[in-house]
Amino acid sequence: MLFSLRSKLVFGLLYILGFAAADVSARTLQGSAGLVVADSEHASQAGMEILKRGGNAIDAAIATALALSVVDQGSSGLGGGGFMVIYRAKDKKSFALDFRETAPAASRRELYLRDGKPVPAASLTGPLAVGVPGEVAGLIEAHKKFATLPLAVLAAPALKLASEGFPVDAAMKVSIERGANNFKRFPDLGRIYMPNGEVPKEGDAIRQPQLAATLKAIAQQGNEAFYRGWIAEAIVEAIKKEGGVMTLDDLKNYKAVWREPLIGSYRGRTVITMPPPSSGGVALLQMLNVVEGYKFADFTHNSAPYLHLLSEAMKHAFADRAEHLGDPDFVHVPQRKLTDKNYATWVRGRIVAEKTFAPTYYGYYNYNGEKGSTTHFSVIDKDGNAVACTQTVNTRFGSKMLVAKTGIVLNNEMDDFAIHGDTGNVYGLVGNQANSLQPGKRPLSSMSPTIVLNGNRPEIVAGASGGPRIINATLQTILNILDFKMAVGPAVEAARIHHQWMPDRLGVESGVGAEQRKDLEKRGHALRGQSALGVVQAITWDGTTMNGAADSRKVERARTE
Repeated sequence: MLFSLRSKLVFGLLYILGFAAADVSARTLQGSAGLVVADSEHASQAGMEILKRGGNAIDAAIATALALSVVDQGSSGLGGGGFMVIYRAKDKKSFALDFRETAPAASRRELYLRDGKPVPAASLTGPLAVGVPGEVAGLIEAHKKFATLPLAVLAAPALKLASEGFPVDAAMKVSIERGANNFKRFPDLGRIYMPNGEVPKEGDAIRQPQLAATLKAIAQQGNEAFYRGWIAEAIVEAIKKEGGVMTLDDLKNYKAVWREPLIGSYRGRTVITMPPPSSGGVALLQMLNVVEGYKFADFTHNSAPYLHLLSEAMKHAFADRAEHLGDPDFVHVPQRKLTDKNYATWVRGRIVAEKTFAPTYYGYYNYNGEKGSTTHFSVIDKDGNAVACTQTVNTRFGSKMLVAKTGIVLNNEMDDFAIHGDTGNVYGLVGNQANSLQPGKRPLSSMSPTIVLNGNRPEIVAGASGGPRIINATLQTILNILDFKMAVGPAVEAARIHHQWMPDRLGVESGVGAEQRKDLEKRGHALRGQSALGVVQAITWDGTTMNGAADSRKVERARTE
């Protein structure tokens, strides 16, 4: 088997057998163990180390996730959660693992109101913002079902990074600069990331001995340490001290959930993605179904007619997201109807080439009558097993609470519930009863880990970070590869657009030309220039050659959010 890599990135985000992508523009290697693509060099290296030791894609994914929990706590970590989509080559089966956070049992909407009015900060910062973390339970569940190496082996790279330290890169430096006020307000967080009250320089080392002790305990005791032992006690103590409502029982009762993968098709391929409480999978299949009815030979890439079509498909999908999607353990989600090809045919009939419409025009209810801090990584091993995993703490450094005894940054996932009805969350997303706050419920997410099969071969493994932009960034990358025949690097780097129905505006990256923008405005779109519409990590495989790309928007996203 032959593997190759091309990358434009300036700080070496991909690793193949220990060679940093920044050191080579193209390299062909014989006999490789597979490929890991993450938006951190250290995390990619951790996953590749496991593949070289004979581990499979799931082993590598666990090691990558644990390494990210050290080197990028601003985006994910032990205090957060996520989704994992797995394809097992030997029996051609797919799996979806939900380790999304849950609302504490004492949660109620009134906690986020003052004098009957919404207090948005309460669901974003501090103790009431924290959902019960699912990351550890999810990784251990994946380990029990599919891993071949001991958990202690998989945790070793992360443990080394935490105890010995790792250098600050450009993206982390920008994130710390932008969050400096929060680091001063939350001294436990500042102690790690702004020692001596100053933003570290690129190359300065960050060491986390408390986090190393936490990782060691998890490697030795698994869920028992995190959800019942001293780590759980430290988390609850820190939250209660600040006025939060999470209890030890909330942690003891948390479970990761295996769900039936959402499976669709696109131009003869099989698309495997995440079901609710991910909204990403449903929306992605909806939009693929819609655009499948068009001949792409009729479009020029990123021309105004093409971008108009995408925008209209996005608006229908996000209207349905707001109306119908939520935790399937609490509400009925009509995912079969929303992803039905007949519904897509109806949507195509609603799309008018020369104009766009008011928000009430869009969505299933007319039928028949993430500033975000998230991270995604993709893995394929030599046997064709594949993992697409997206994990998050929601916004940058989550709730801004770091549990001093453990080194864990806690999420602010409670903001992903539709707590205030028509009042959007930090991303401007609105929702209704389907995504209302209820004890034990999992908030809706835009995370969209996706595997595209050509026959029984994983052809694309992809996903993104960036709040609701995740869905549309993943969509456009897949279309760039399959319809416009781009290599994975150009497909990831190509300029993107984003529409999420509400607010009614079309985000456009600078790479979309002035002529196209004027044309879109004539069609009725309200444009908003944006610098980084999602950050994608993707792998392609043609059966002989593997290629990977990590999005260079990583630093720009940190700079602008």
